Amino acid sequence: MAQSAFQRAIVEPCTEVKKGVEKRARLRRQMYLAQMVSFILDAAILFLYCLSGTTPAFASAWYLAAGVGWTAITLILSEMHFNDRFQDHYLTVPQSLGSIGIQLVAIYFIPEVGLYFVSIIFVVLGFGALRMSARQTGVVWAYAAIGLTAVFTLTNQPIGMPMHSFAERHLALLCFVTALGRCAFTGLYGASLREALYKRGNELKVAHAKIEELAQIDELTGVLNRRYIMRALNDEMARAQRAGTPCAVAILDIDFFKRINDGYGHPTGDEVLRGSAITLAANMRSIDKLGRYGGEEFLVVMPLNSKDQALSAMDRLRQIVSELDWDPISDDLRVTFSAGIAQVRPNDAPEDILARADAALYKAKDAGRNRVMIS
Repeated sequence: MAQSAFQRAIVEPCTEVKKGVEKRARLRRQMYLAQMVSFILDAAILFLYCLSGTTPAFASAWYLAAGVGWTAITLILSEMHFNDRFQDHYLTVPQSLGSIGIQLVAIYFIPEVGLYFVSIIFVVLGFGALRMSARQTGVVWAYAAIGLTAVFTLTNQPIGMPMHSFAERHLALLCFVTALGRCAFTGLYGASLREALYKRGNELKVAHAKIEELAQIDELTGVLNRRYIMRALNDEMARAQRAGTPCAVAILDIDFFKRINDGYGHPTGDEVLRGSAITLAANMRSIDKLGRYGGEEFLVVMPLNSKDQALSAMDRLRQIVSELDWDPISDDLRVTFSAGIAQVRPNDAPEDILARADAALYKAKDAGRNRVMIS
């Protein structure tokens, strides 16, 4: 049994990591395939320009080879999980630099429709900025700006967008409509990222609340641990003293708990603590606070209860616990508790009321146990 638990402790985290890696690879695959489709679409438009006599014959084939080749390289690296070595597993900066580089070369060698490739640079930068930091975006912007400056100022290429013929005008319309489509896709992708971040934020809030809840709970009994029952005591005392309302505190102790441990074993002792705590919690008011004070002792904080009301409530709980059926554990096991109660006074500190409740608890023990006493 211990070995299987150990194996689960090793295997389960590894499985989760493997699932995460596979999910990232799948998302990258979708992104790279979309990028490949984009290059193929642009190459098809260039082919139409070639048919109309606007661009040279090599333009479409070169652009297709460059775009698909670049995307294929990044896809192969992704499938080899090379990307997982980096914080940005999409490698957005290299991806953006490579795509912009292809557009800059296209502007130079196919200047006849160069303005279309300029618009694609805007799309690439806008899309990449969704996943890049401000510094990374600045680097990619500078790269694009320097490249465009070089092409526009250091060459005499007639960069333009021909619209002389009917075919050229409609091809120009096709270029800009497809560019607008990619802008729209970028916006949708940004919206999906925001939605994913919002969902992840909510998941983190739930996880944080769960961790906070677990940090408050005593692992054995399921009630508040000592740290948090003491915090509850401080809060309720401060509230009662500020508002002038009553508040009672009880310390209860399982009678002869050492005999139970010695006679029936520690597992039975644990079951007694757990069963008693569950019974107490199930029969208390929702505003009362129950916590494990230490060992077999529990602390109960009862807001809006005077010590007489608390005496009645604790005596009822004592009766319920004393009548619990422990036959599934042992035929002759009987469990009772003793308790001491004190009421918050205007100038009390937590240690003051705890000292009075503890003194009342010892009076109950000295009087024969299985009873509740008031300080």
